[in-house]
Formats: sequence, C-alpha cells, structure tokens
Amino acid sequence: MSIGNLIALLIIAAICGGIGQSISGYSLGGFFISIIVGFIGALIGQWLAKEFHLPELWTLNFGGKTIPVIWTIVGSAIFSLVVGSLSRKKHTGN
Repeated sequence: MSIGNLIALLIIAAICGGIGQSISGYSLGGFFISIIVGFIGALIGQWLAKEFHLPELWTLNFGGKTIPVIWTIVGSAIFSLVVGSLSRKKHTGN
C-alpha cells in the first residue's frame, strides 16, 4: 500500500467516523478520534453485515482493500452511540 492510499484510507475513515458520530448525536472528539471511530465502525459494520447476510452497499477500493462505506458509517454510529451513552451515564452519576 502506498502512502497516498494510506492517506486516502485515513481520510475516508475520518469522514465515515464523523458521519457516524453525527448520526448518533455523540461527538467523541476531533479528526484523529474520528479516524479511530471510523476504523472500529468498519469492523462493527462488516461484522453486522456478515452476520445478517446483508449486501455490501457502496464500496470503495484502495490499495487492494475494499471499504464498505455504508456499513462503516452504520458501525461508527453504533459504536459512538454506545460509547456516548456510557460516558453520559458516568458523568451524570457524579
């Protein structure tokens, strides 16, 4: 994978993570946190799609890697919703 493909992959993960956070209503942080949320969301989304035998919707290919954009956004939204809900409970309980 070239450096250009890696940078494109990081930007796509950040965009998908940011969209997922916006959908869930919880912002976990800035650009670098959005990248992490995007990567975790990709894992969650791909797992959910595989478990429920759902089709891959809108995929992008970079350096031999296939990114299911829709499932990455869905997984990011689920992840940020769970983390946001847990952190809200912890802060309001004090």
